[in-house]
Amino acid sequence: MSKYILKNNSNTEISLASSTKLNNREQEDFVSSVFLGLKVCFSLLAVVSLIKIGHSSKVRLIRLREIKDSYLFEKSRFYGLSRRFDDLISFEGEQRFMKDQDQMISRDIIRVIWR
Repeated sequence: MSKYILKNNSNTEISLASSTKLNNREQEDFVSSVFLGLKVCFSLLAVVSLIKIGHSSKVRLIRLREIKDSYLFEKSRFYGLSRRFDDLISFEGEQRFMKDQDQMISRDIIRVIWR
């Protein structure tokens, strides 16, 4: 009977060892799948973040280009107006200014010039 108990004990130990191996393997597979899921989630998060950053950078560059174009337009307009103002202040600038202006009185009206 002791041979049967020893044989049964060894079978039990072998089955416990094999079930422990299977249990460890299942735990390793579970942990691996969890880490794989985390890697996939972080990869998707990184891709979405890069897309958002790219879009916001594109919008920012478009706005900066619009601001630059507006600035250059206003700058050229300012230079033109300041040149005309300098011409007005210069010697006989008033006469040149009057020549540049459109006629405010139509031609067939009598004009009165005060001196």
